[in-house]
Amino acid sequence: MATHFAHAYEKGIDSMPRKTSIVAALVRDRYVADAVVILENTPRRAAKAVRKAVESANANLLNNSKVSIDPKTVRISRISVTSGTRMRRYKPASRGRALPFEKISSNIFVEVAGEEKVKKEKK
Repeated sequence: MATHFAHAYEKGIDSMPRKTSIVAALVRDRYVADAVVILENTPRRAAKAVRKAVESANANLLNNSKVSIDPKTVRISRISVTSGTRMRRYKPASRGRALPFEKISSNIFVEVAGEEKVKKEKK
């Protein structure tokens, strides 16, 4: 019984990496089915993006692997949040000035692992 891996990388999420990593920490090292339920009931904006990345990695493992994978054994083996691109914008201020600010985005990397289905031997 071998372990197979698949990953998903979601870029440009309109949420700060620090806030997104709090949500990612909730589902680290859990089964995918449990993680999806947790993320559906998490009242944070970043939970939707993390759930989408987890479901995408799960679909990549189940659909793109050469062997059949048991869906009950699929776990999140690695999840990380890094900072994405920063867009510089300006906000109007008094006396004709412009104050700069940055729109910060984040990238989410999810890797899942699953076991092969056991084939029943014919007698």
